[in-house]
Amino acid sequence: MSLKIRNLAIIAHVDHGKTTLVDQLLQAGGTYRDNQATTERAMDSMDLEREKGITIKAKNTSIHWKGYTINIVDTPGHADFGAEVERVMKMVDGVLLVVDASGGPQAQTRFVLRKALAEGLKPIVVINKIDRPFADPLKVHDQVLELFLDIDATEEQFNAPFVYGSARDGYFMNHPDDEKKDCIPLLKKIVDCIPPPKANPKAPFSMLVSNIEWDDYVGRIAIGKVLGGNVKKGDTLWLLRKDGTKQQSKVMKTFTYSGLATTDSEGCGAGGIVGIAAGIESIDIGETLAASDDIAPLPFVAIDPPTVQMQFSINDGPLGGREGKLVTSRAIRERLMRELKTNISIQVADTDLSGVFNVSARGAMQIAILVEQMRREGFEVCVSRPMVIFRRDDHGKLLEPFETLYIEAPGDYTQGILKILANRKGMMEHMDTEPSGRTFIQAVIPTRGLIGFETELVNLTSGHGIMSHLFKEYAPHAGDIQNRTTGTLVSMDSGTATPYALQMLETRGILFVAPGDAVYGGMLVGENPRVGDMPVNPVKEKHLDNMRSAGKDKTSKLTPPLRFSLERAIEYIDTDELVEATPKNIRLRKRILDANARKRAQKGATTEDRSNRG
Repeated sequence: MSLKIRNLAIIAHVDHGKTTLVDQLLQAGGTYRDNQATTERAMDSMDLEREKGITIKAKNTSIHWKGYTINIVDTPGHADFGAEVERVMKMVDGVLLVVDASGGPQAQTRFVLRKALAEGLKPIVVINKIDRPFADPLKVHDQVLELFLDIDATEEQFNAPFVYGSARDGYFMNHPDDEKKDCIPLLKKIVDCIPPPKANPKAPFSMLVSNIEWDDYVGRIAIGKVLGGNVKKGDTLWLLRKDGTKQQSKVMKTFTYSGLATTDSEGCGAGGIVGIAAGIESIDIGETLAASDDIAPLPFVAIDPPTVQMQFSINDGPLGGREGKLVTSRAIRERLMRELKTNISIQVADTDLSGVFNVSARGAMQIAILVEQMRREGFEVCVSRPMVIFRRDDHGKLLEPFETLYIEAPGDYTQGILKILANRKGMMEHMDTEPSGRTFIQAVIPTRGLIGFETELVNLTSGHGIMSHLFKEYAPHAGDIQNRTTGTLVSMDSGTATPYALQMLETRGILFVAPGDAVYGGMLVGENPRVGDMPVNPVKEKHLDNMRSAGKDKTSKLTPPLRFSLERAIEYIDTDELVEATPKNIRLRKRILDANARKRAQKGATTEDRSNRG
């Protein structure tokens, strides 16, 4: 008997409409009552997801339609969160590939589709946003088929069904010229074209843990697709670990995912997606839960390794401990280790330095999201500039990670973009200009060269440039890349920034602080157009006499300071600098705060460099 269950993931490049599409499917499946207000981008439940407009964590839901249970996993579209996509591939039997009708397939589209097709999953292609200006759904249809050929799709996968529509407006059609009515054509395609799960109701229970959630009452919840038998509260299960060890436990609770809620359930049968609380604190993604200890562990999808590393350390600055509650190295370490339990693409390692930890991940944005979460939880932490993870080949030659970079921008900016690429050791592979005037550039660039690239591209193109990237390979080191072409204004005193001092400093560069801000020695208070650090005193008071009064300064207008977002601050700093992230502020500072100690360290580094060259 065919199971009336369909398990699918929604995959796409960032901002192509995945989460909005889920909203429409929830609506069509009766999640909202007729008189109930709908929630826009309901699956993006994290505050950061709503603020940034991107999906960070993969999430489960389900809808019921015509007697079928359709389990849906909404996945991230940003390359830095690719592991969230990779690990759910074992939980589903098909994918909805969402592609923008004007932008076409992008880098992340290629990445997630390759992973899905390699797992043998059946795709349905959704050409979304056909209502946009310059939308060309038939052209994008051909581009998607070319993409299928490029990544070696099987004949069945190549013949994937297509639907066209607008998730925002709530309609999908089998052809762009059909009537714009509702989501029924898409739901029919899901039921007819996504295969039922390969699961055996008569076999002993087995499930691969593909996701982890936390519940304040029962602890860790293991989520996955039931591949055999069924599970219910009170069952005895075995945890089969990756290292070969086994642990027996009893099911405390089971959960199912329906609409926008996670609810207690009576259990779950073969083919369904379920959450299991078994009281095992150390249960991890990629491990197997089974009815007996003699069942073979289930294989897990390979996760691409991290390529970027940053240092996390305690806030040892003069303002440390004033704005956060969690400031000790022990608290920071416990939080990082907790992140490891649900984020399999991050690695954490202790260092020889007390209170300093190395955190490795796919990209700088992924680590910046973690830092932002921590500061909102009350942590104070200092983080370094992202550094790529180097390797050596069998002959001892230094290797570094390279990425394939895709850029789309108005043609007027092509020369400027090529100059940026050259400065960052990028090599152009292909360039194409459309009749609309937009230029598409494909290049290979060291991962080092991508740090800060997006900000430079946005500034150059006045926000019209779009980029995406995909890990390519480890290759020989490309040579030095200059991080920053400007210097900094470094405070040499501590106190409160004064209008009088900042008015004098404003002529020397761009300020990062405003009157009344707390500053300290070694803190970066501005940008100097010339390379190198310039010591300044932002707390200097105006000495008054009979001829001058304090009132005059209040009428002088200062240019508003440049305030950095966390991601921008991490990209901006140099290797000898840190970002101080607290619940209330983001400050930039030198690693070594004392100016004399900084000079000694620089002199020692120069001497060591000369001896190495000699």
